[in-house]
Formats: sequence, structure tokens, C-alpha cells
Amino acid sequence: MLKYFFLSYAFVAAMLIAALGTRGGKSQLPPLEIFPDMDHQAKVKYQVRSDFFADGQAARKPVTHTVPMGYEVPAKASALGAAPPAFGFSNGLDYYHTGKMGDFYGDGLPEELKADRALLERGERQYNIYCAVCHAASGNGKGITSKYGILAAFNFHQAGSLDPSNAGAYRADGAIFDVITNGKGLMGPYGGNLPVRDRWAIVAYIRAMQVAVEQGKVSVQ
Repeated sequence: MLKYFFLSYAFVAAMLIAALGTRGGKSQLPPLEIFPDMDHQAKVKYQVRSDFFADGQAARKPVTHTVPMGYEVPAKASALGAAPPAFGFSNGLDYYHTGKMGDFYGDGLPEELKADRALLERGERQYNIYCAVCHAASGNGKGITSKYGILAAFNFHQAGSLDPSNAGAYRADGAIFDVITNGKGLMGPYGGNLPVRDRWAIVAYIRAMQVAVEQGKVSVQ
């Protein structure tokens, strides 16, 4: 019992010291911060001067020809009849923006897109940038991440991958689009990195890879 009495006494004394011991105290020294919570950061704030740059401005102008993410520099001026590029982010509810038709995943490309060479080349480019690191350039799921103890990613060339009746291997186009957008399992979402059209371009490229593999034109090894 005596032990618990001294422990309680020490606890109460510590509480009193913490609450009243430093009240009103002043010091010229900087405060002791146990949890600074990133209050002090070596960063440039807006509208401040910096002697590091010759013009004295801390905020830097964008690099020449920089465009907002999700857009591309048009091939010709709009005054010459160029349509706005169909690259962008959206929260629409139709098949083009969700990959779903009602409560079910749809199959096939949306009517807004055409599976032409330009779309497939765009899909190949974006696939190699965002997907190949895990799914591999061939789509067999053995990307570079599998070499470092990370589980192999989804294999797009499982037996019967183009057969909708094979539920264990087949993924509807809309389902692939949804995974790219929202992520699944260990894969994070890419909806904030890839515009809607680019996600569909990747889906189209994956389908082209599957056809090439099943026809024996490309090896997945």
C-alpha cells in the first residue's frame, strides 16, 4: 500500500508542476518544441523576396510551354479550327467517366472514343509510364517491383483473358478503367494522375496486347 501511496503522490506532484510550475515564466531562449508539427519549413512562401535568384523573386514562373496537367498543346491554333483536346478530369456519371452502366461494369470503348492508332499509341505511352513498373511492359505482372519482394501484379495474359465467360481471369473494360481510377488492393488510384481519355487509352492498349499475345505475335516472357 505504501508503494502505491508514493506513486500517487509523485503523480500528483508531477501534475502540479506541469500545470503551475512554469506559469508566467519568461525566457529569451527559443521555446522547446516536443512536436513541432512542421511549423518551421524550409520553403518559399508566396509574394516574398529571395536573394537566391537574380530577379529577387522567390516564386518562379512556369517553364516555357508549360500546360495544366490533363491538357496538351494543340497541333494548330483554335482560330484555324482546332477542337479543344479531349483530355481532362471529370466526375461525370456516364459510362465514359465511370466505366459503369448502371450498377454493372460495361465492356468496349465509350462512343466518345475510337480505337485508332493515335489512341493505342497514347495508351502504350501512358501504360509504360504508369503501369509497366508493376505489370511489366508485356503485361505479365512481373514488373520491376516484383524483383524487390513486392507481390506480382495482375497478369493480363492469364488463360482465356479475352473470354468473358472466364470470370477468374477476365476483366471487363469498365472494370479495368475503374481500377485505374480508384485503385484496388495494393494498387493505388491513378484518377488524379491520368485524365479520363488516357485511362481508356490504356484499356485499349491492354486489349491490343492481349490480342497480340493470344495470336502468338508477342511473347510475355
